[in-house]
Amino acid sequence: MDQVLFDFDHVVITPWKLIGYLGAFLFTARWFVQMYATRRLKRAHLPMAFWYLSIVGSLMTLSYFIWGKNDSVGILQNAFPALVAMYNLIVELRHRQQERTAGVG
Repeated sequence: MDQVLFDFDHVVITPWKLIGYLGAFLFTARWFVQMYATRRLKRAHLPMAFWYLSIVGSLMTLSYFIWGKNDSVGILQNAFPALVAMYNLIVELRHRQQERTAGVG
């Protein structure tokens, strides 16, 4: 995974960097998803896609920092948001399940 795919004026692109870039893009895209949902509902709102993009983006950048770059600062910087997003997703899914269960009875 360390083979050079592209070299643009001393900027080297490897498969791990592509994973890192995609992860950073997805992690950033979550804010556009949130902004769209807020604009549509005319109130602040975090849609489920926000949490999924947070998790996938964090895990992709985390994998880049673990295996592609071996950078402890990047590992710490991306591990925490991934854990928080997973926690929030679990809380939201449990809340939705409780609402469905309460609505049935």
